[in-house]
Amino acid sequence: MKKDIEIPKVEGVYVAIVNEYNDIYKTQDWNAYIINDKAIDLEMVLIVTSGYSEEKITSTFRKKLDTLPKKSYAKIELMQEELFALNNTFKVSFFEGNKMFDKTFLFRKNTINLKALQAIPLMEAKGVLVK
Repeated sequence: MKKDIEIPKVEGVYVAIVNEYNDIYKTQDWNAYIINDKAIDLEMVLIVTSGYSEEKITSTFRKKLDTLPKKSYAKIELMQEELFALNNTFKVSFFEGNKMFDKTFLFRKNTINLKALQAIPLMEAKGVLVK
C-alpha cells in the first residue's frame, strides 16, 4: 500500500532569510521569503513556520498565498534575531498543476547570521538560503 503513494520531490522552490534595510523604520531587518525559481506558477501555497529548541518552542505562524507566479518571490514574515538561537522550520505545501508538493525547510540554530550571507536567486539581496 505505501509503495503506491507517490511523493514528488520539490525542486526550484526555496526559503531564504534576507537581511535588508527598512526605509520606513531606518533599521536593518531580517525577513523570510519563499522563492519560486520554477517556470510554472505555484497555486494554493501554504506555509507553516515555527521555532524550537530543547527548552523553548515558539507559536506557530501560518500564511497562505493563492498564487506564487513563476520566477518570483514573496515575503513570509519579519523575523526577530532572538529566533536565530532556535531551529526554525518552514513547512511549505503547494499545488503545481494537479499535483500536491510538500517540503520542510530547516534553518538550524545559529546558522542565520551576517557571516553566512550569500546571493539569493531572483532577488537582488543577500541572505541565508535553504534548498
